[in-house]
Amino acid sequence: MLAAVSSGSGKTTVTCGLLQALKNRNKKCVSFKCGPDYIDPMFHKYVLGVPGANLDSYFLKEDQIVRHFTGTAEGADLSVIEGVMGYYDGLAGTSTSASSYDIARITETPVILIVNGKGASVSLLPIIKGFLEFVPDSKIKGVILNRTTKEMAARLTPMIEELGVRVMGYIRENEEMKLDSRHLGLVMPQEYEDLQTRINRIAEELEETLDLDGLLRIAFQAPSLPAAGREPEESGKTKVRIGVARDQAFCFYYQENLRLLKELGAELVEFSPLADSELPERLDAVLLGGGYPELYAKQLSENKAMLESVRTAIESGIYVLAECGGFMYLHDTLEGSDGIRYPMAGAIHGDAYRTKRLSRFGYIELSDEKDRIKAHEFHYWDSTLPGDDMLAVKPLSSRSWRCLHKNEHMTAGFPHLYYPSNREMAEKWIDQLRKGI
Repeated sequence: MLAAVSSGSGKTTVTCGLLQALKNRNKKCVSFKCGPDYIDPMFHKYVLGVPGANLDSYFLKEDQIVRHFTGTAEGADLSVIEGVMGYYDGLAGTSTSASSYDIARITETPVILIVNGKGASVSLLPIIKGFLEFVPDSKIKGVILNRTTKEMAARLTPMIEELGVRVMGYIRENEEMKLDSRHLGLVMPQEYEDLQTRINRIAEELEETLDLDGLLRIAFQAPSLPAAGREPEESGKTKVRIGVARDQAFCFYYQENLRLLKELGAELVEFSPLADSELPERLDAVLLGGGYPELYAKQLSENKAMLESVRTAIESGIYVLAECGGFMYLHDTLEGSDGIRYPMAGAIHGDAYRTKRLSRFGYIELSDEKDRIKAHEFHYWDSTLPGDDMLAVKPLSSRSWRCLHKNEHMTAGFPHLYYPSNREMAEKWIDQLRKGI
């Protein structure tokens, strides 16, 4: 695991560079991201060419995490896990539960701590010492000094190693190797014209300044975990066809959700609300995931044929599951990032608009009289009609609110649902779609 003292320490940059360097060495890797992040795994996929996965101990129980981890990693030479926020940062900002440390503990994974060395020298030692000693078994086996010089790393290394942890190398400050950010996290991979060049440059840097052989030795010292294969896809039952919106505007999907739908007998058919003129044929349901529709509001609004196709399908009774950005797409209007309001699908008779700060951020558990499922919210946009059919409760907090539109034909709202947290709910949904065939 590549973890850090805090957000903004360079975890994703180092992870992508390391994945590329290992790929250059013909190592077959699989990648994971701690927590509910969508964007960092897209960078992992860009490097490896295969989807990664999320590891989240709020969404799943410990035994489920181990099965998910080992099942996804089956056949790989190496698993690389990117941490989230600061290493010990967990639920409600007051717990280590659902932190990177929690995942390292559950999966018995050795950890390399990335420390931002810019503007500091000896002061890094008490920080590292505190991380090593905060819990009895921190899992931290090595340290990478990021944004520092070769000379400073050489001076600090013997002092840091007196603390009982190896320094695995350093990374120089280099603006060309940084990955840009925006309000929901990093700029997405497809928005870079030179991303592969950047990642290749990072990999070359890491080959020069990190002890990659030492990192591999640490990785291969990880204990074995019980093997757990994937659930077989259901056979003998009628397939259901689910249209999945997938393009630059709609790209936030948990791979675990899509995998579960396939296991339950769904055929996933991708379409683009930006580029296509109508929904795919013979659909039983439509899945509109999150993303950045506000960046593409003008193009989405100008694709009137697709808006009409979506509107007509919903009016005819097709089931739609819309999350965050997909939910905003269903509104009468959406305020784009340019401040202009654009007409949208009109299935939700409200307006989606920009706010000045994060609205309803973090983990939640959703419930009504029939269902209970875990989810996550992270959005700067809000709605004049957010729905009130389910109760959202934040963990380790007294805060709660009503949200979501939920009926026999629609589940739509800002929360990003994590289907494996309630497999029975997903099974029931697929069975309902079959009955409607």
